[in-house]
Amino acid sequence: MSEHRSRARHRRPATLLAVGLPLALAGAGVTMYGTDFVSPRATAATAATAAAAPAWATATADGFASVDALGQNGTYGGRDGRTVTVRTQADLERYATAAEPYVIVVAGTITMSPVGKEIKVASDKTIVGSGTSGHIVGGGFFLGPGVHNVIIRNLTIRDAYQGIWNDKEHDFDAIQMDGAHHVWIDHNDLRNMADGLIDVRKDSTYVTVSWNRLSQNNKTFGIGWTENVTTDITIHHNWIRETEQRNPSTDNAAHAHLYNNFLEDVANTGITSSYGNYARGGTRMVLENSSFQGIRNPVIKDATATIVQRGNVFSGTSGRNESGGTAFDPKAYYPYTLDKAADVPSLLKSGTGPRATIGTTATAASTKAAAATTLTVAKDGTGQYRTVQAAVNAIPANNPSRVVVSIKPGTYRETVKVPSDKPHVTFQGTGGSRKDTVIVYDNAAGTRKPDGSGTYGTSGSATVAVEADDFQARNLTISNDFDERANQSLSGHQAVALRTAADRILLDGVIVEGDQDTLLLDTAAKDKLGRVRVTGSYIVGNVDFVFGRATAVIDRSVITLKKRWDGTSAGYVTAPSTAANRKGFLIADSTVNGAVSDRSFSLGRPWHAGGDASLDPQTTVRNTTLSAAIRTTPWTDMSGFSWKDDRFAEYRNTGPGSGPASSNRPHLTDTQAADQEITDWLSGWTPTAS
Repeated sequence: MSEHRSRARHRRPATLLAVGLPLALAGAGVTMYGTDFVSPRATAATAATAAAAPAWATATADGFASVDALGQNGTYGGRDGRTVTVRTQADLERYATAAEPYVIVVAGTITMSPVGKEIKVASDKTIVGSGTSGHIVGGGFFLGPGVHNVIIRNLTIRDAYQGIWNDKEHDFDAIQMDGAHHVWIDHNDLRNMADGLIDVRKDSTYVTVSWNRLSQNNKTFGIGWTENVTTDITIHHNWIRETEQRNPSTDNAAHAHLYNNFLEDVANTGITSSYGNYARGGTRMVLENSSFQGIRNPVIKDATATIVQRGNVFSGTSGRNESGGTAFDPKAYYPYTLDKAADVPSLLKSGTGPRATIGTTATAASTKAAAATTLTVAKDGTGQYRTVQAAVNAIPANNPSRVVVSIKPGTYRETVKVPSDKPHVTFQGTGGSRKDTVIVYDNAAGTRKPDGSGTYGTSGSATVAVEADDFQARNLTISNDFDERANQSLSGHQAVALRTAADRILLDGVIVEGDQDTLLLDTAAKDKLGRVRVTGSYIVGNVDFVFGRATAVIDRSVITLKKRWDGTSAGYVTAPSTAANRKGFLIADSTVNGAVSDRSFSLGRPWHAGGDASLDPQTTVRNTTLSAAIRTTPWTDMSGFSWKDDRFAEYRNTGPGSGPASSNRPHLTDTQAADQEITDWLSGWTPTAS
């Protein structure tokens, strides 16, 4: 072995940076989605710049990328430079290779020419996708010797594959670094490349890789390739799925800290893992609270390497599972918080990869959006209003800009309506968890109105009704807790938690819970478009609990099935009532599960509201994990209308509730699936967090 390079190491005070769960969403037992941190070391001038920029543009790394060393104080990318938006390879290359710092927002798909092109990124850069629209196709990024302080976030980098599985000729990586330091790779979707997805080579160090999806590849993630025991690297909250080797392979890493990762090998596919986490040479590895499902040889090490395992979960694995020796204490270098290993699969299925709320506020180009007005709600009287409805009432009609209703923790037992003349409203829970702020009521369709004018009906039973365009909600719970058991004499047990009847609705990081008819995604009228995106959220119910005529995407979310009031298991996830020539419901990259009986729930049935035969209901469920609760024939008829006459299909679902294509279980072809992506559903609308 050659002489090890001497490096300064400084432990960061634990009070400066919380690591692991995002501060705004941290809370036990709740799914979390990424981190946005502002550097605590910013100078007064820098702090002023950060205050004017969106949080994602001022985010700093956690893990080893946050450690002060080699003359670099953590990793913050291009925070101190200008923000630019690029849509072409020429512009991306121009700013990525520039000497000065930049925050570079990729707003669209950039296809690299020639295929395999790796743009040589210079120091002090943040390269971030605009929402989920930032795609790099057929190429990637290269960080050469001495390059430092680089952030690559929220991008999809894909499809440089040249048709050779174990490709020795085409070194086409998604992200490659040779001798770089202080690099943060976060919330990306990396897949189908000719060589590796990530290569951390030639003594690259102070690297953090977090909240990424790494999939559909032979060589996933290689680290090392020198005799120097040099690299310090943190790898946490990554979903490594359907990959064969290097998951990762860690060669001669001085400190490799792997925690809360999910390695998954799906049975009966063309890709079979050869090994999982591999410690080679002089590597010292700490491996904590990760989940391994179906992986062959999940944890292996050379005789010269050390691995300390703590709290990992292994399901359906086989072959070598090794540990031994002493390693190091990661908390000597940075603070971090572990999620429970049992929660990791659902947490990462919904939380990894690009997010709709990162990178989008920078695309306003040369015009600066009007500052949002904030109205504060608190039950204890410490806010401007004690009820959510009172805050909504205070918003002027036809408000031209965003109004944020900031809701302090508490249970708000009330019904809330956002009328059609109050657009641009955001409901923002301010607690540490989405469970801390709850809006709840218990009206049902058959509940009589207090004024004696009849019953509420299904749509009128909603706890929260949104009739205004451009509504957003995040970090809170909306619930209908109607007690069916206590109201058996009541006719009409449909009880809506949230009803939307407008366009451009974004629900990010929320819980919507009820029993029958939980979430009504509607439009203002049959001939009106109503686009909805539900991302990083939980939806809970039992009968037709996602229903309506909206064009709606539910992605990276957990759909939880629950039993009926009498303890029986039976129900339907979706009941679309889509108009002809419109798109209905798309469930993507999510999980459907719950404590119910096997084969007791359908994925959906066609709701021809009012017997309207002109409707063409649609639900597509794709790239989603289905529990055994889903019936082997997952679609069913409704009110005399056959599901086979409408549009119901699956694509590449996994889990015990998935099944092969048949006449009773239609699957999309690859060509059909290419026209049923999230962007197809949103029809030119890119949700922007406000």
